[in-house]
Amino acid sequence: MEYAIVEIGGTQVWVQTGQHFITNKVPLTLGTSILLKRILMIKKADQLMLGFPYLNDVSITGTVIEHLTGPKLIIYKMKSKKKYRRKKGHRQQLSKILVNELIC
Repeated sequence: MEYAIVEIGGTQVWVQTGQHFITNKVPLTLGTSILLKRILMIKKADQLMLGFPYLNDVSITGTVIEHLTGPKLIIYKMKSKKKYRRKKGHRQQLSKILVNELIC
């Protein structure tokens, strides 16, 4: 079982070959290839490689397969006894990326 931990969109994501993950929106069109270079850790066979903070000469290729929106979040502000109320909604733009291969 081989896997990696990658930093993308300000978050750290556990990725495996052939599986997809969802992250903040990547400004690429659907079907384009993406090369991830910020790799924190890779486990391949019995070998574990750690980066300080990132691994050199290692990359992961993936494909952007979908752009979607996250669940709706309600932001509600209120100050008691002042008649101040604000209700606002937000939906985060997300991208789904398919991991093609780990290149060591």
